Amino acid sequence: MVSAQDAPQLPDEGAFFSGEYRNILAEWGLSDEEIQARIDAAFQQLFYGDDDNERVYYPVGDAMAYIIDVNNDDIRTEGISYGMMLSVQLDKQEEFNRLWKWSWTYLYHKEGPWQGYFCWHARTDGDCIDNNPASDGEIWYVTALFFASARWGNGEGIFNYEAEAQSILNTMLHMADSNSPLATNLFDADTKLAVFVPQLGQMSQFTDPSYQAPHYYEIWARLATQDNDFWLEAIDAARQHWRDAAHPVTGLSSNYTEFTGEPRPMGDYGGVFYADSWRTAMMIAMDYSWFKADEWQVEQTNRYLRFFHDLGIGRYNTRFEIDGTPEGNQHRSTGLIAMNAVATLASTEPFVWDFIEEFWETPIPTGQYRYYDGLLYLMALLQTSGNFQIYMP
Repeated sequence: MVSAQDAPQLPDEGAFFSGEYRNILAEWGLSDEEIQARIDAAFQQLFYGDDDNERVYYPVGDAMAYIIDVNNDDIRTEGISYGMMLSVQLDKQEEFNRLWKWSWTYLYHKEGPWQGYFCWHARTDGDCIDNNPASDGEIWYVTALFFASARWGNGEGIFNYEAEAQSILNTMLHMADSNSPLATNLFDADTKLAVFVPQLGQMSQFTDPSYQAPHYYEIWARLATQDNDFWLEAIDAARQHWRDAAHPVTGLSSNYTEFTGEPRPMGDYGGVFYADSWRTAMMIAMDYSWFKADEWQVEQTNRYLRFFHDLGIGRYNTRFEIDGTPEGNQHRSTGLIAMNAVATLASTEPFVWDFIEEFWETPIPTGQYRYYDGLLYLMALLQTSGNFQIYMP
């Protein structure tokens, strides 16, 4: 394995331009066979493992499937869209189509004030619990559909992936034109940031740093049939928001933020670093890995990982005020371990190998929290092995 004294070498250009995706697991010393075996095992367990303790993907009839949040006993656009992205990255078109068809059948609003959006969570019978969308679901749907179109080609109806992606993009930026009494655009017109919920009123007046996805907007700006200039502005806005939201010492950001970057308290969740914010480090690292457009992202990632490394590999917990003060119930989480492993793709510090070792030694999640922890774990396996890639026409 790599010596703990060896600093990682960052690529000279982003993977979008070079076509080369970094495999930091191999850099650490793992063989291609070891890495592929772990990816295969994680997919098999999460998609086809034991019903009660391992899997989160459940087929429905001959043509549909859902991914369930086991802990909350509901189905979320977050999980469905993650499942679709994982499926296209793994070349699993059947699983992709099943998830997309269940989502379109039960979650997609075909009429009414939310027409064009997806209800963000539902019961297993497809009954929506809340009709409003969660912005990250739509963002991941669009990108997964574009990648599916490029990787597999377009089919008929809802399996014309490219047409479905374009339709969701249109809804994101033009819902306000429909005069809906409930829904508005998914991106704020002034700041160009993805809103927390595209709902008229307070819920669309703040955001979530982990929802910002400039590396996805880079794809949209090239493939969208309209509003391309807006997506170029959204790229810069998202990267700036990460700067605004990150604490200057710890690198932590809160689950929810004002458009200006300050923590947005909302109950006991919004103003702290916790489950949503774990993903922000992944999003920053993937943006840097693909496009290498902002060198601040390396400084930020070094600062962020140093905070956790100083707490102790194998010991750091999961919930903090953004200044690093421990907050609320503390526990270890595979999801955070996985996201910190992805963050190493944008770090120049020798201690990155400690995070990679911690991730590799962490077992594939089972049990009550296997939905969120498990999807982030498999995502991290693909990202750190160079198997999370861009697919363009």
